[in-house]
Amino acid sequence: MSGLINSYQENLVEAGCDEAGRGCYAGPVFAAAVILPKDFYHPLLNDSKQVKEKDRDKLRVFIEEHAISFGVGIINNVEIDQINILQASFKAMHLAVDQLNTRPELLLIDGNRFKPYPFIQHKCIIKGDGKYANIAAASILAKTYRDAFMYQLHKQFPEYGWNKNKGYGTMIHRNAIAQYGLTSYHRMSFNIT
Repeated sequence: MSGLINSYQENLVEAGCDEAGRGCYAGPVFAAAVILPKDFYHPLLNDSKQVKEKDRDKLRVFIEEHAISFGVGIINNVEIDQINILQASFKAMHLAVDQLNTRPELLLIDGNRFKPYPFIQHKCIIKGDGKYANIAAASILAKTYRDAFMYQLHKQFPEYGWNKNKGYGTMIHRNAIAQYGLTSYHRMSFNIT
């Protein structure tokens, strides 16, 4: 049973925003922005970290079918190294908002910091992906899109175990870096050693 709240307020068009892949050694950061109808409900919807992978994939389809609008933004590892991961996360969220075909009047941001989007007010909500349905939906989309991308990269670079660790710094990933070195998808701004 999902205990998520459907909206932060009643008067403005709201979009929930979240990112995935901020703490990774490799791959892009993805972000999503989602506007849901007021009566949106799915019993499995939650913060993506609390949802099993097969359920996240089902939710992605359901969210995309039922959302008023959604967008996904991507910043690659090269740009992450140039502007830093925090700024890259904000930029990915801005790109996701750019794709919405309904203009939101309020952005609900998962976390405690955000770079304001021009002419749209925002509210940062710590652990918002476990509180509000639209942020949870954004977390599901960002995570599933990023996981799908990392599965594709895994086919090129199977040694690093990205099909399992998705670019996070697990022991298998760190050992592969020590043995094989870095790929063109690794973030050089991370102190990997």
